[in-house]
Amino acid sequence: MKAQLFKDTDAISRSADELQVDYSTAAIVKRIWREHLRPRIGILSVAVVAMLLTAATTGAIPFLIQRTADDVFVAKQEEMVYWITAAIVIVTVLKTISEYVAGVTVAYLGHRFVADLRIQMFARLAQADLGWIQTVHSGRLLSGFLNDANLIRGTASRSIVTLGENSLKVVILIGAMFYMDPRFALLILIFMPFAVIMLSRQRRKMRKSTTKSLQETGDLAALVTQTLRGMRVVRAYQQEGRENQRASSAINRAMEFTMRGMRARAASSPAMELLVGLGFALAIYFAGTQGVRGDLTLGHFMGFMTAALLIYSPLKSVATLQTQLQEGVAAASRVLGIIDRPISLIEASDAKPLALDKGEIEFRDVTFAYDPKNVVLKGVSLTVPPGKTLALVGPSGSGKSTLVNLALRFFDPQKGQVLIDGQDIKDVTVDSLRESIALVTQDAILFDDTIRANIAYGSKPVVEEEVIAAAKAAAAHDFIMALPGGYDARVGEAGGLLSGGERQRIAIARAIYKDAPILLLDEPTSSLDSEAEAKVQAALEDLMKGRSVLTIAHRLSTVRKADLICVLDQGRIVEIGRHDELVAKGGLYTKLHRTQFGIAGGHAAAGADEDVAVAVAGE
Repeated sequence: MKAQLFKDTDAISRSADELQVDYSTAAIVKRIWREHLRPRIGILSVAVVAMLLTAATTGAIPFLIQRTADDVFVAKQEEMVYWITAAIVIVTVLKTISEYVAGVTVAYLGHRFVADLRIQMFARLAQADLGWIQTVHSGRLLSGFLNDANLIRGTASRSIVTLGENSLKVVILIGAMFYMDPRFALLILIFMPFAVIMLSRQRRKMRKSTTKSLQETGDLAALVTQTLRGMRVVRAYQQEGRENQRASSAINRAMEFTMRGMRARAASSPAMELLVGLGFALAIYFAGTQGVRGDLTLGHFMGFMTAALLIYSPLKSVATLQTQLQEGVAAASRVLGIIDRPISLIEASDAKPLALDKGEIEFRDVTFAYDPKNVVLKGVSLTVPPGKTLALVGPSGSGKSTLVNLALRFFDPQKGQVLIDGQDIKDVTVDSLRESIALVTQDAILFDDTIRANIAYGSKPVVEEEVIAAAKAAAAHDFIMALPGGYDARVGEAGGLLSGGERQRIAIARAIYKDAPILLLDEPTSSLDSEAEAKVQAALEDLMKGRSVLTIAHRLSTVRKADLICVLDQGRIVEIGRHDELVAKGGLYTKLHRTQFGIAGGHAAAGADEDVAVAVAGE
């Protein structure tokens, strides 16, 4: 490691990830101005005035030093002591106030900018296509919210200060230097073009290294998230060492890319000091020779050198901005890549609220593929009659879950239509569509909030009596009351403080509480024990009465009472009918039935032992 302290590791490299979009520095700066700074022109104006006042008071210091040397120490003018002392106090007070105002306003603009970016990122993720969301690890998205956004804030704040206050200081102090002595000013600044050329060579290296470092940090966040969620499996299979090695590799790679950027940045400051120092040496040489000949006063020399010394820090900041700016540009490319990601599922401009009448769901010649090479549904036409229950069964990958996703308009079919009461769901507002549907998935999704909030999630205002009634109907009230806090008890991250069956009952209570006319069920009782399953199944049967229900069935025992059963295989409907009809038919449903119940004789023993069936493979 020490051998690589001052040089890059040649072997380490990585390709761009899915969050990376290549934006030019100019495009990002213009966008920051257009979207985030110009709308707050009032606060920005206050910051600019404060920075201008700071620069002006800084520029006044060399003249005060010059007057002090010439009028007080050389000319011995006593009254000038009082005037210069008062002027220094006034200048110092104004400089202090202006620096405070500039610091606060610039900090606000920087933090407000990051807050806006995070709001835009979250809004885009909330609307993003589910197919894309499922391909990006949550840890990498969290890295964008935290690391990338903070790096942008730091760069934006530095850029505002550098381009504002330091640029004004440089302009005023250069003006003062040229006013005092143009020859000395040229001597000090003569090496600046060489510095700019040299620093521009570091720009590309800085951006590339920062980009790779952020990617590695995102990988580390993904690894930590994954390990925490799978800690039981990690320990059960004794893979702590392997996970530690993976984490160490990601951390070391991130450090190496960070050091590449740090070496590029560190090289810029000494280079500036060298070139500016050479300029100082030339200026002092010529000033000294003139002073010896009596052609230059002490005050003139002190005032000029004070201006030269004061210009050093802001001049270095302005000169090195190009290198520093690449950190923010690299982070912004990742953040804007999320914000600008196109959304394929767009609500029509003339969309109208869903006019729900009977609740009929129709899939009309629907073809759908997540991947063009793998078509999931192939010309499926299917109708869920109003107020009836249609069960989807079939082998894993046959397209059952996809039909549910299409009904909720999580995706749009490549061909065909999905209609509710004759209305193409592409032509209705998404809010009105989903307000009419309640969903219960096989894996219950809960949020780190109270049980009450999870039951009432996304529904009408909380009514305590209805929350309790929904919990009782889902066979959840008794275990809820046994918890410390009852309905105010928190469920933990992803419901981790509850058992699988308890989580599922809360999810079912949520659907009951919503009281939607259309129900989409993905084997909601699969995680329950026999006693709880019987209670919930009874509650669901009551809830399903008079509603249009599309349910995915993994246990055939749960669909015996369905009005229709649709059997899917390889994206096509191969059978449709009632339970007894399909068992007697001798097709795929019969094979699934025999496999699940171990019935060699077909439908003769149908239903005999279905209540103790094991789950057939499904989506």
